[in-house]
Amino acid sequence: MKKNIKSSVIGFVKRHPDGFGFLIPLDIEFPDVYIPRKSMVGVMTNDKVEVEVRPEPDGERYRGRVIKVIQRGITQVIGRFHPTSEDEGMLLDHSHGWGTDLHVYVPSQTPVKDGDLVSVKIITYPDSEDGFSGKIVKVLGDALDPNTDNMRILFIHEIPYDFSKECINQAESFSEEVEESDFKDREDLRKDMFVTIDGATARDFDDAILVSTTDKGFRLKVAIADVSHYVKPGDPIDQDAYIRGTSTYFPGFVAPMLPEKLSNHLCSLKPNVPRLSLVADMYLDFQGELLSTKIYEAVIESKARVTYGEAQEVVDGNTPDKLKHVESYILKAADLAKILMAKRFKEGSLNLEIPETEVEIDEVGYPIDIIKSERLYSHKIIEEMMLMANVAVARFLRNKEVETLNRIHESPDPEDIKKLELYMHNFGKDKNLLSGGKLQKKITKALQQFKNQPQEYILNVLTLRSMSQAQYSPLNIGHFGLGFEDYVHFTSPIRRYPDLIVHRQLKSIVCPKKAYHQAAVVDLTTAGSFLSACEQRSVKAERQLVSIKKARFMEKFVGSEFEGIISSVTKFGVFVLLRQYDVDGLIRLESLGNDYFEFDEENLCLVGKKTGKTYHLGDSLKVLVSQVDSQDGRIDFVLSEEGRYIPPTPRNEDNKFGRSRKKSFQKETRDKTEKSIKTGISLKTNRRGLRKTRLSKSSRKGKAR
Repeated sequence: MKKNIKSSVIGFVKRHPDGFGFLIPLDIEFPDVYIPRKSMVGVMTNDKVEVEVRPEPDGERYRGRVIKVIQRGITQVIGRFHPTSEDEGMLLDHSHGWGTDLHVYVPSQTPVKDGDLVSVKIITYPDSEDGFSGKIVKVLGDALDPNTDNMRILFIHEIPYDFSKECINQAESFSEEVEESDFKDREDLRKDMFVTIDGATARDFDDAILVSTTDKGFRLKVAIADVSHYVKPGDPIDQDAYIRGTSTYFPGFVAPMLPEKLSNHLCSLKPNVPRLSLVADMYLDFQGELLSTKIYEAVIESKARVTYGEAQEVVDGNTPDKLKHVESYILKAADLAKILMAKRFKEGSLNLEIPETEVEIDEVGYPIDIIKSERLYSHKIIEEMMLMANVAVARFLRNKEVETLNRIHESPDPEDIKKLELYMHNFGKDKNLLSGGKLQKKITKALQQFKNQPQEYILNVLTLRSMSQAQYSPLNIGHFGLGFEDYVHFTSPIRRYPDLIVHRQLKSIVCPKKAYHQAAVVDLTTAGSFLSACEQRSVKAERQLVSIKKARFMEKFVGSEFEGIISSVTKFGVFVLLRQYDVDGLIRLESLGNDYFEFDEENLCLVGKKTGKTYHLGDSLKVLVSQVDSQDGRIDFVLSEEGRYIPPTPRNEDNKFGRSRKKSFQKETRDKTEKSIKTGISLKTNRRGLRKTRLSKSSRKGKAR
């Protein structure tokens, strides 16, 4: 049941690239409020606004309508100048934080040229009759290279960026568009109403979906970009893709696994153009049970490129005119997703809601906001479709007795689960997670007790940290987190090499005349180990880059005060997560007061020996930003003069908890152990063997976990 129902709420708004927004209320007890796109017209990220709110019908969140903008969060911006006349120009809204481009006036006698970095004072805002406009106050000169941070982190983590000459030449040899001759022996599905649903900034569209109903349930077609048609084992593109293993995504930048001609054009399932695909064609009953699966090559034409924000509008009953022709298909997908999600959780899939950090940057790479990328129901629609396709393909391969590269996830260590029990105990809930019953269900049920409480986000993160890392292996032990016995990655071959391997294994069965050959178990084992390492390499690089962007963003706030919540307690201090921005920083032990603090490992808190003052996980604090190191991505806080205050959340009598934080991201860059080097050399050697074996036999902000 909803608490603290109010007719209007004041807070800071965060604008998502897809156009919708979320309000962070000033009242710390009130949950975030979803604001639809139609109510975000004229509203910019970080504006202080008053919002009329009402509970959603499902009771899970609030929906709001902006009544008025109380205070603008942005008064001056920096960007790359693009002239439109002698005394006017534009700054483009690359970050999507403004909602529209900025019209710029150039004062007389101001020497500015195309591409210069300029500082612009805002004169009128997007909701003004004069539109969004500003005046140049300073020309900063040639813009700094936005890839400085990006290239440095790629180099540190030894992630390849430039493609080999042979790879580029092969990519250039392909035609600009799909050729008619490629349609031979394929199902012609160009009239089918496939749609893609992705983020507003997406450029590589791996998947398209089509949901229809039958007298027994649903028919789900998931069409995946047919990368394997163009990328053959041992070819230059294949070699470059393998050593990358995956695309690496930074804010506003990507180090792709495949050359752009393939990833963003020829393979990408763009709307209204023919594209080659591999289709998983599934029949399901009304309870979401998979009845049958057929896999085949096809040619499709997506009928619409839909963003998550637009898909959510369709679900909410506010379909944009341009999507009227696919409205019924999106709604059928929403219905099926609801059934699949309920079935998945009932059968033991973990229900963890952990929004990812989204760094909104301007066109020269400077961060303008750090937000939690809140998930809409439209995100879950496409996620459920991809999960179902991955399960269906895994079962299809198992039934055909074909070895494949499974996506596996081991059960967590019992000691880690005991630590999670301790966290929950110190938050006021005693749970015995290891005594009987399915562990995933027990964890999910325990976490639901903290729904919409300050501890919810922290406990979800701590739960994730208690899990082992998912990997790729031909040995199928199932996927603990998802609760699946059979699971592969099939849906993102543009950005994940394991998906490409799965496609080739599938085609060895469904296209026997096209010389696709199955990889041997020993080759799959080698590939699984190497590609799992590539995935973790990219994850570490992405996290470190985000930490650097967070630090760059906070440089302008040194000396400013913020409200936050203790997200981790360690022997050397406490980490505080800010409410206004998805940024955390360290308050060092010596900055906590004139006392000697000890880390109580059993009760997970810091205790002052003189005063008895304690710092617990979940405590609210007011902090000042004291120091920022943008090179290492480090942010330091100190307690504000107003000091610490205790949150109103009721606790149990003991009320002591905490968690040691994992190594900071800057230390991860030095994690170059001798073992990993040896592994890399071994895998490189085996990789050549893998290619040789294949040749002798023959003469992927994603979606699925």
